[in-house]
Amino acid sequence: MHYQTDILGLFPSVAQALLANTRKLCDAARTKGVSVYFANLRFSPGYPEVSALNKNGQGIKQLGLFIDDQTSPELGRRADEPVVVAHRASVFFGTDLQARLLAQGIDTLIMVGIASTGVVLSSVAYASDADFRLYTVKDCCYDPDPVVHEHLFSTAFESRTAVLSLADALMLLA
Repeated sequence: MHYQTDILGLFPSVAQALLANTRKLCDAARTKGVSVYFANLRFSPGYPEVSALNKNGQGIKQLGLFIDDQTSPELGRRADEPVVVAHRASVFFGTDLQARLLAQGIDTLIMVGIASTGVVLSSVAYASDADFRLYTVKDCCYDPDPVVHEHLFSTAFESRTAVLSLADALMLLA
């Protein structure tokens, strides 16, 4: 989730490690025949999707990003792998992602993303409430606030998902 060029450009010191880890996870899923979905935060020019009441959206609008960026090419996205376009932190809010997953009989999700306090937290909360079986791969998630990142993984995520290392996730997909 949100493994896209503009977001990774905000965090150059960790981008390559995150991309390498997440590519390994995506490749393992592909080898096992597990569907890979991407979710990008994206807006139209002028940000008409951003409400004046949405504090997070107003901050995004001020950055002037997330209009023309794409899924990071380092992840090797294939033509048959969907890209869900979201206008909010949660990849489920206002999108057809849940309908797509249910139509494919998918009830288990391995979730990764940037940032833990945004897309990961919002999407994990929704997916948990929607009764998906959830895994989060800590080595493929990032937040610029390391204290909050660690706290989320030991509290909020641990109570809703099975938190895995990349090595554990790769074993699960083996």
